[in-house]
Amino acid sequence: MAQVALRDVNKFFGTTHVIRDVDLEINKGEFVVFVGPSGCGKSTLLRLIAGLEKLTSGEIEIADRAIMDLPPSKRGIAMVFQSYALYPHMTVFHNMAFSLNLQGFSKSEIAERVTAAAKTLQMEHLLDRRPAALSGGQRQRVAIGRAIVRNPDVFLFDEPLSNLDAALRHETRVEIAKLHKQLDATTIYVTHDQVEAMTLADKIVVLKDGVVMQVGSPMELFNNPANEFVAGFLGSPKMNFFEGEMTSVTVDNTAADFRGADFSAGNVSLVSKEKAKGEKVKLGIRPQHLRLDPKGEITGSITLIERLGTETVVELMTPSNTQFRFATPEQLDLELGDNAQFSFDQTKAHLF
Repeated sequence: MAQVALRDVNKFFGTTHVIRDVDLEINKGEFVVFVGPSGCGKSTLLRLIAGLEKLTSGEIEIADRAIMDLPPSKRGIAMVFQSYALYPHMTVFHNMAFSLNLQGFSKSEIAERVTAAAKTLQMEHLLDRRPAALSGGQRQRVAIGRAIVRNPDVFLFDEPLSNLDAALRHETRVEIAKLHKQLDATTIYVTHDQVEAMTLADKIVVLKDGVVMQVGSPMELFNNPANEFVAGFLGSPKMNFFEGEMTSVTVDNTAADFRGADFSAGNVSLVSKEKAKGEKVKLGIRPQHLRLDPKGEITGSITLIERLGTETVVELMTPSNTQFRFATPEQLDLELGDNAQFSFDQTKAHLF
């Protein structure tokens, strides 16, 4: 049974249609990430679930009850914001206890819940401090602790790591992943960062212009994107696209041959099933799926080399001025201006 269910959800701001016909089910204990570029509607969708925005049409259920007419405090949710939203004059303890005081819990139960949450987050030693005496990562942990003490049906995270530096972002992301496994709580997490989405999620919801483009596990979306947008959005560096035409298609319409300005390829997985022989298409190849091959058909002149330690990313330009990237964990003996040739595994490429 779904813990959170959205049925035909729509939201307008004036005449602007920002959420379009969203149908989605989130199971109990799942970690679901809403991801997409700025302005795609992911935060608005989260705010609709939280009750901070009013639905234009559709239904939302949490724990098998309709919550459209309930205020946020009655929806069984706890939300962690990007801005922490801590009370500066209160200690960590009182920040975490604030919502419990409003609900009329006894002092002993409040102390028990706050202490347990602080222990889970390894911040017992911070309970007497005020927010000004905390680092950004510690403040975010306090905001998470404030959500934990409420023991909600659903945790909602709205880009909680955006204000942190790169190292702290990674550290806090790991903490959130461990916390989810420990609590086994249903979690909805919003981010524009596809690395966060890939590393945290049980299930990813990719949004564009208020429309759900694809839903699935991280590797399902990475290996079998439903369209060009999902293919290009997930993965770092992003997928390479080469323009050309479809020269033939299999009888079952699952694979096709491709001819571009710089090379041809046969029996490539066909994602856009509506395409026919002779039509313009794009061949998508991930940078990690290219391999150096002196007999390879893809040729490029090196315009940039990024040596990142764990991998090397090479940017190249084909004779027809199509830019593409190659990524490998190997240390390469290449220089700017060199020409390189590549082949690729056609079973891992896609036609859009």
